[in-house]
Amino acid sequence: MSTEILVITGPESSGKTTLATQLANYWKTPLVAEAARDYLKGNGSYQQHDLLEIAKQQHKQELTVLSHLPERIICDTDLLVIMIWSEVKYGYCDSWIYSTFENNIKKNNFCRHYYLCDSNIPWQADPRRENPHNRDELFDLYLKKLKEYELDYKIVKGEPRQRLQQVLDSSDS
Repeated sequence: MSTEILVITGPESSGKTTLATQLANYWKTPLVAEAARDYLKGNGSYQQHDLLEIAKQQHKQELTVLSHLPERIICDTDLLVIMIWSEVKYGYCDSWIYSTFENNIKKNNFCRHYYLCDSNIPWQADPRRENPHNRDELFDLYLKKLKEYELDYKIVKGEPRQRLQQVLDSSDS
C-alpha cells in the first residue's frame, strides 16, 4: 500500500494552514505542521542557515508521520516552500534542501499531490510573514517549480470552503 501525501503549498498568507487543517480534520488523517512556525516562535528574525535547520525539522516531521504508514497525510508545506524562499531571500538554496526535496518526490512508495494556493485572498499580518506586496510573483515561482519538477498539482482558489471542496473533488477523481 502506498501512502498518499497531499502537500499544501504557495506564497505567504495564501491559506495553506487553513486548508491543511480543514483536510486533516475532514479525513481524520495526520497533519504535518509547518516547522518554521515553531522554529521562529516569538522571534521573526532568522538567517540563511536557519532555513537549513527548518528544512531538516520539516523533513523529520514528515518522515516521523510516514513511519506509521498512514493511508494519507496532509503537509502544511514541504521543502519546496523553503527552497523557493531561500532562493528569493538569499539568491541560493542549500544543496541538502535541493537533494532531499528531489529524493522525496522520486520515492515510488508515496503518491505526492500538490495543491497550490492562489494568493488572491486578503493578506493577514503575522510577525513571521515578510512579503505582503509580491505574492503574485511568488505564486508564479511556485507554479514554475511545480512544472519544472513535473509534479502533480492543482491550483485552488476562492474562499476556504471553496478551496476545501476543490481538493475533495480532485481527490475523488
